[in-house]
Amino acid sequence: MQGLLAVSRVIDFINEKIGKAMGWLVLAAVLVSSINAVVRFSINRSSNSWLELQWYLFGAVFLLGAAYTFKQNEHIRIDIVSSRLSKRTRDWIDVIGHVFFLAPLCIVVIYLSIPFFLRSFEQGEMSSSAGGLIVWPAKLLVPLGFLLLLAQGISELIKRIAIIRGEMEDPRAEQPAAHGAVE
Repeated sequence: MQGLLAVSRVIDFINEKIGKAMGWLVLAAVLVSSINAVVRFSINRSSNSWLELQWYLFGAVFLLGAAYTFKQNEHIRIDIVSSRLSKRTRDWIDVIGHVFFLAPLCIVVIYLSIPFFLRSFEQGEMSSSAGGLIVWPAKLLVPLGFLLLLAQGISELIKRIAIIRGEMEDPRAEQPAAHGAVE
């Protein structure tokens, strides 16, 4: 189990670094949006590439940041129900959810999105908007984001099993409910 926990720590480290980098992309998106708005209203000019860049940055933050959100236990959960269950039951619900729902969903999305990206890449697909950007980088975000989410799901599964087996303390045990959660 120690080897698997080491794998879990590597996955956590990678998603931690990527998640924190997404904060900088939020700043970049705000700057791009602000500059675009100022230019549009001050000199009555606009650029489709700047508008598309905003969407690319938003997509990157959302898709690449999902695994970090999951790692931080900030994902949506029905606390009003789970708070009434025992800790052991919540741990088993997490294990079942990771194995039977999260992992299959991620695998299907990765499987379906890779050809979607590859076709775009091979064709050098460009935006249909005049002056738009190349499209394949945005399409690459889908399989990449779900791959990171799947990896984080595996990491969380390893940790839940270790916790159930008593081989590690639950780092979330003393953690307060998520922001805005109903208890």
